[in-house]
Amino acid sequence: MLHTDRSTPISNFLRARVGRDVPAIVAAVVNRDALLYLDAFGKRDVGRSLDTTADAIFRIASMTKPVTSLAVMMLYDDGRIALDDAIVNRLPHLEQPRVLTNAHGSTASYDSRPAARPITVRDLLTHTSGMAYSFFHPVLARLSAAGKSELELPLLHDPGKRWTYGPSTALLGQMVAHLSGTTLDDFCRKRIFDPLGMPDTAYAVPTDKRERVVTLHQREAGGTLAEKVNPPTIQSRGRGDDGLFSTAGDYAAFLQLFLNGGRRGAARLVSESAIRLMMTNQIGDLVIERQSAVSSLVAMAFPPGAGKDKFGFGFQIETPPSEPGLRALESVSWGGIFNTHFWIDPQNDIAAVVMMQMLPYADEKCSALLRGFERLVYQQFG
Repeated sequence: MLHTDRSTPISNFLRARVGRDVPAIVAAVVNRDALLYLDAFGKRDVGRSLDTTADAIFRIASMTKPVTSLAVMMLYDDGRIALDDAIVNRLPHLEQPRVLTNAHGSTASYDSRPAARPITVRDLLTHTSGMAYSFFHPVLARLSAAGKSELELPLLHDPGKRWTYGPSTALLGQMVAHLSGTTLDDFCRKRIFDPLGMPDTAYAVPTDKRERVVTLHQREAGGTLAEKVNPPTIQSRGRGDDGLFSTAGDYAAFLQLFLNGGRRGAARLVSESAIRLMMTNQIGDLVIERQSAVSSLVAMAFPPGAGKDKFGFGFQIETPPSEPGLRALESVSWGGIFNTHFWIDPQNDIAAVVMMQMLPYADEKCSALLRGFERLVYQQFG
């Protein structure tokens, strides 16, 4: 049963942090059968003093990646794609990228070599393709500033050799669109959002929902928060690695699919074996590596668990040691750059999402809020 008592420890904790730490928060907790908690705090638009509501819409950024990964696994179930397919054979316009070997000082020129093998679908799903975001690497940042698009940048290493966070899932989104003969947005709406009851999740926000979109804040060097007013038209570039808009309630319904092994009620959306693949280690002896942004205004070092945790298809996987009172071992999680976060804990039949809307990612106060929220979730529901 949904808790509506706003004096619970969770609500008291989150309420105490709006304004002081972050402008707006919406959080939700589910088990496999029910929505256990949903509440909203703070101002969705500080400049106009508009309260945050439970149906507030957030930019979920890289929380798009698990959605696209699920879409790929649906095509895998359909027999349309194999995990070890070379992506150059699935995307006719694509050329195999080369591996960066040397950068020439502070210029935009560099040396490269052919990759040892082609990038596969599996490499893209696990972030072992060698592709990296430019804002996490100084050389790639210079190349990007010189006009190279993110998907044209050289690889940082041969496919399969390391875990490197990057735009791999953008290519998966292109593959879903190409193989399905429709747009990624339409595929996800028909196969994922509509069946799960996620009416507010899409790559563009309709005009009649615009007022529900939370404004973005930037924590500046001195610690002050600067608000960015929402534009008249709110939509993204529609890539598989970022760009979805969603609500905490919608995304909680998405998380329930994984607690239920691919089912929603009596309907099966994806095979249990595909869900298992997504949520188990797919990188072998490799581990997630710590990511540090070129600018601390974009992101602080992340993720927690770097150096030990594993990765499935779209998810980080909790490995020993873990902190008592928090998510169990083998729980899966990820986040979006504007400090939206989720985790799924099948062992305890708990999944939760907490949405904020500010930079930098892994901001100290946002990270402390996430951990405090998580601890209280297990005290109340665990």
